[in-house]
Amino acid sequence: MLVAGASGFVGRRLTAALVEAGHPVRAMTRRPERYEGPGEPVRGDVLDPSSLATALEGCTAAYYLVHSLDSPDFERMDADAATAFGEAAGDAGLEQIVYLGGLGRDRDFEHLSAHLRSRREVEGLLGAGGVPVTVLRAGIVVGSGGISWEITRQLVQHLPAMVTPRWVNTRTQPIAVDDVVRYLVGVLGNADALGEVFEVGGPEVLRYADMLKRVARIEGRPLPIVPVPLLSPSLSSRWLALVTDVDSEAGRNLVESMSTEVVVEDDSIRRVVPFDPMGYDDAVRAALAEHRSPR
Repeated sequence: MLVAGASGFVGRRLTAALVEAGHPVRAMTRRPERYEGPGEPVRGDVLDPSSLATALEGCTAAYYLVHSLDSPDFERMDADAATAFGEAAGDAGLEQIVYLGGLGRDRDFEHLSAHLRSRREVEGLLGAGGVPVTVLRAGIVVGSGGISWEITRQLVQHLPAMVTPRWVNTRTQPIAVDDVVRYLVGVLGNADALGEVFEVGGPEVLRYADMLKRVARIEGRPLPIVPVPLLSPSLSSRWLALVTDVDSEAGRNLVESMSTEVVVEDDSIRRVVPFDPMGYDDAVRAALAEHRSPR
């Protein structure tokens, strides 16, 4: 099978897990000569439709882990890319596409951030070629290198206290990156997952403020939080750019999503891929340990 986005935060872990499970894997990348991870590197660029046929040739399934959050025009770019990939997958005769999207209630679609609306649009566009799409929707994914997690970690480690916007009281359901990978592997070729949308999350629903405080506790440092309700998303993103090394454009797009509650309402994935996801504190410890000793 093919992994589009094999060198990314989730993709590099997924590719390793698939290879370990005995699956033949093609790691799609724009620069295969630079790829050093597991699997067979193959050139492909979702923004260059002519490159996709060769990358997908002979594959029966593909993972789509691509987004353009660091671009101001990410919605158009992601829509064009998903359409091209879906059509190429259909032409290649694939049997399944697996996509990692974002949580957020469908009934609140009009109120979702541009980032989350784009994730929903991509879900549909990937089916442009008639290939069944399996969607896993996640909120905050906790793991070293993930943008949302890096914001959390760096805020706690860089600041003696936090002046926070209103979004710190928004509820979310964080999940460890290793558990996301376990779900992604589990739905591959699973008849009960074809064409289905699943919501994935860890065992705890937490406010962003709770998440920050628990990271601080694990790190053994105090973190007083002073709420400032009038701190707008635009100002929040500029503030993040000052105290973290997260890309400012990607940070701004994520901040706009942080006012949206992202909580699992349908846990049917637990019956399709049964296991007990790790708790938030264990996920944090694993992410911190990897940051200190990268894989």
